[in-house]
Amino acid sequence: MNVQSPLGHPEITTIKRVLIGIFIVIIAQVLFVAQEVVMPMVLGLLIALTLRPVVRFAEKRGIPAGVSAFMVIVCLAGGLGFGAYSMSGPITDLIASAPETGVKIRAKFAEYRDEIEAVKEASEQVETLAQGTDAEEAQKVVVQQPALLTAAASNAFSSLTTFVVALILALLLLSTGTLFYEKVVAIMPLLSEKKRALRVIYDVERQVSRYLFTISLINAGLGTAIGIGLWLYEMPNPVMWGCIAAVLNFLPFIGAWAGTAAVAATAMVVYPTLGTAMVAPAIYFGLTAIEGNFLTPLIVGRRLELNIVAVFLTVTVWGWLWGLLGALMAVPILVGIKVLCDNFESMHAFGQFLSGRPAAEVHDGPDEIRPA
Repeated sequence: MNVQSPLGHPEITTIKRVLIGIFIVIIAQVLFVAQEVVMPMVLGLLIALTLRPVVRFAEKRGIPAGVSAFMVIVCLAGGLGFGAYSMSGPITDLIASAPETGVKIRAKFAEYRDEIEAVKEASEQVETLAQGTDAEEAQKVVVQQPALLTAAASNAFSSLTTFVVALILALLLLSTGTLFYEKVVAIMPLLSEKKRALRVIYDVERQVSRYLFTISLINAGLGTAIGIGLWLYEMPNPVMWGCIAAVLNFLPFIGAWAGTAAVAATAMVVYPTLGTAMVAPAIYFGLTAIEGNFLTPLIVGRRLELNIVAVFLTVTVWGWLWGLLGALMAVPILVGIKVLCDNFESMHAFGQFLSGRPAAEVHDGPDEIRPA
């Protein structure tokens, strides 16, 4: 006589699934409500993981972890500060000119559709923006631009606070080395569990660190290439577009299209004809396509290829929870989850779902990531 285990009873299984769903909803609510606290922590952890290879390299050459971590964080903070200061002027001008840019784009599209009345109306709007002949319309523009600038300034201050907290946390994590991991493992009762947990933590940390560090270098190279390409084509503010490209490339697929659309909108105002205007976005999209389809798979390898549907859903969810910064952190978080799933037998199925490789190619053995 076969006695069914209570844990395998259908009702118990249903209850477990319902509880898991409720737990996920609660976690999402906590992440949304406590984003001002949790988001800097997650960002700090990702920064620490990204810079871990640099600190480890310095340690092997006799430089203490605390010293190397301080130097790396100071260099990163200085670079980010200098970049933000250098980009503040062009980005402010871009935001301030957004209403006029929209009117000019409408006028250019209307011109190519031979809609004479639409061209005339758009031209009148451009003249109103430039000369202020219509007091009522001019007042609207004056109100809209400060509103855009005020919102941008508010977001910039909030982002600055988040980055400061994240950098401090990253400094502490990097300077303490493996102490934090050892403290986490110390709470486990059995020695065998301690060893296994420590092995898993080290494996996840090394793989995610190599991935983030390599992807950061690739994105920096892509931004440099796009900046040079747009500079050669005499596109205004090529350095700004290069920096934007490097940041947006942390969003696979979505970032490429968003950056291309932004460059196209600006180029349509800068260049006289539609044909010459489309060269700039073609440069942007072409270089991004080469990077995404050839360079990154060649350098990073295929083990951490991600399911495009999972990437899109993850970016959407984290963007909804934490805005643009959450969307930028979505893929690194997803990579960490996938590596974690690959290290636990019970989570292999979910790890296979996150993988971008065909099911026949997915295997259990851990492959080595090829760093840059």
